[in-house]
Amino acid sequence: MVDRTGIPLACAVSAANIHDVTLMLAVLVACPIADYGQPGRLPKELLADRAYHSAPHAAILLWLGITPTIAQRGSGHGSGLGKDRYVVEQTIAVVHQNRRLKIRYDKRSDIHQAFLTLACIKVCYNRLQKA
Repeated sequence: MVDRTGIPLACAVSAANIHDVTLMLAVLVACPIADYGQPGRLPKELLADRAYHSAPHAAILLWLGITPTIAQRGSGHGSGLGKDRYVVEQTIAVVHQNRRLKIRYDKRSDIHQAFLTLACIKVCYNRLQKA
């Protein structure tokens, strides 16, 4: 799914004690950009915060042809990613406005994944209606 800014949306469900970087590649592969008449392709750039900074993940992204723009650990704030990351943070906030996703009532992860996907569809639909 792609919102009106052209940013692909994908989501994944994991346990609460799993670090986000472990699902980075799975989510990245789940959101190919599809052009009309062409098969899906991966995004050209990945914007991420300090938690995603690691040499092995950066090497895999470069191997896939994706330019990693990740803030360095230990550096001060003001990496310049805030303006672009605001779109991502705003989208996450809109997804979590759904009561069923704010508090996880479902024990099965496949049901929670289904509601999370529906929330992403809802975000895309609402943003496309405004465009």
